[in-house]
Amino acid sequence: MTEDTTTGATYDVPTMRPSSAGDNSAALPALVLVSTPIGNLQDFSPRARDTLVGVDAILCEDTRTSAVLLRAHGISTHCLPLHEYNESARIPGLVESMLAGKRYALISDAGTPLVSDPGFRLVRACIEAGLPISGIPGPNAAVLALTLSGLPPHPFLFTGFLPPKSGARRTALEKLRGAEMAGLTATHLFYEGPHRLAEFLADAAAVFGDRPAAVARELTKHFEEVRRGPLPELAAHYAQHQARGEIVVVIGPAPEESASAETLDTALRTALAGMSVKDAAAAVAAATGLPKKQVYQRALELARE
Repeated sequence: MTEDTTTGATYDVPTMRPSSAGDNSAALPALVLVSTPIGNLQDFSPRARDTLVGVDAILCEDTRTSAVLLRAHGISTHCLPLHEYNESARIPGLVESMLAGKRYALISDAGTPLVSDPGFRLVRACIEAGLPISGIPGPNAAVLALTLSGLPPHPFLFTGFLPPKSGARRTALEKLRGAEMAGLTATHLFYEGPHRLAEFLADAAAVFGDRPAAVARELTKHFEEVRRGPLPELAAHYAQHQARGEIVVVIGPAPEESASAETLDTALRTALAGMSVKDAAAAVAAATGLPKKQVYQRALELARE
């Protein structure tokens, strides 16, 4: 058992594991997920820098993008590209190297690794191999946008990027709306590109209606902007004004609404897709406030159909 004197954390590290990065890396776990700035390069912790200096290599999405951050903080550690197109092929070799004593840090182009970025398959492979993993927290665009939106901060549901085409995107939004009818109450968080923002907001307004929302872009950068308003208003604005930069869309939770027959059927169908009749009826009855016997009877009818 080895203790990291910086954090107080302990890791199971075999005593005979050599490392080309020197003695400092011996206290590190096999893989460290290191959060990086989402815009302002000063949003980088000393512990994160020390970790990137101490590992054998840094795994990053784009070595050219990461080079800007590394140069700014005087980090010369070797970088290896790890992205959605090569992650599966690289995993066996990386796991073998870690089992032999190598230490790696995983970073994304910006923000917290794995959050709409590569790395999940590598983490799973390390867990399955019994390798120790740790992480260094830091910036995250979705959480920052949520706190700046003025909308209820919890519970929230982070969905990330939706499909780029309107038809598939609308279907995804309608599934979320169906979940709301079945009882989901949460503020929604999405990532979107600037060239699709107006279309996204138009689809969201069509599905969610006149609901409060916020568009946060260029967070922590010089042109940071958070625009708040009803979804139709935001959709109209960005239809006329091209957005730039990285964007987070925050949509407020569903308002309380009385359940109509149509709403009840929609909620039940959504619940029945993943639950038994009994569980679906109980969940929808709790969400709508309708009598359990009435909801259960309708659930049986829909299940037979």
